[in-house]
Order: sequence, then structure tokens, then C-alpha cells
Amino acid sequence: MKIHLIAIGTRMPDWIAQGFEEYARRLPRHLELNLVEVPAITRHKTGDVERARSEEGRKLLGRVPENCRVLALTGAGTTVSTRRLAASVEDWMDGGRDVVMMIGGADGLSTECIDRADESWSLSALTFPHQLVRVILAEQLFRAWSIISNHPYHRD
Repeated sequence: MKIHLIAIGTRMPDWIAQGFEEYARRLPRHLELNLVEVPAITRHKTGDVERARSEEGRKLLGRVPENCRVLALTGAGTTVSTRRLAASVEDWMDGGRDVVMMIGGADGLSTECIDRADESWSLSALTFPHQLVRVILAEQLFRAWSIISNHPYHRD
């Protein structure tokens, strides 16, 4: 099974790229984490935020493979615990469909992305930089796999 992490932003600081790669590398071959980077829209001081969010949303949706379960990561989504994520990953692996997780840019996801999603999740009530969300998700997916596999990485 593949999890496609489709995210706005292409030039990440080295520590973001290294953190993501570290956790993606730890996942087993049958649970592949694939990062798809989508260029952000150039923003101007007087720019229309909704227009930029909508344009980025169209680009994100254009990268969603067919027949995938789609999750939108948004602050307004349902808060998901690590245990719930582990249960979801297990269901996804049993279901045989690939999964897409969409991360918006600095202004979040467009309404079109949220409407297209099968579910909307929130990682926390806290606000995270969209770049950091990549690392958090990769780590949490590794942690979820460790729970499923009874690996000692996760401790309650």
C-alpha cells in the first residue's frame, strides 16, 4: 500500500527534508510513504488569499491518483489520536486502496480539497507550519506502524 503525502511547497529547509526522509525510510516496504511536492503560489502583500488557496487546491487535486482514499489535513478536521491513526492504517492496509493525505500551504486547504476528501483530520488544536506537518505525519505513520507491529518504539 502507498500513502501519498501531497503537499504545497518545494524548497524545504534541510532539516525538514531529513526529518521526513528519516521516518519514511523506517516504514516497511509494504507501507510506502510517497511525498509529492506541489509548488506554492507566489503571494503578494495585496494578493487575494482565497484565490491563492483555490489555485493551490486545484494543483493538489490534480496530483491525486485515481481510486485513492483522500484525507484533508486541516485545523477544522476531526482530531485523531495516534491509536486511531494506527487503527486507520490497519484498515487501509486490509482495504487494499492507496491513501492520499493533502497538506495545504501557508493559508491552508481550499474548500474544493476539503469537499473532495473522504475525511478531514486535524493533527492538533495547535497551529503548525505546513512544512513541519510533513515530518509530524511521517513520524506518526511510523509510530502507527510500530503499534500495529508491536514494535517497542511507541509507549503509552
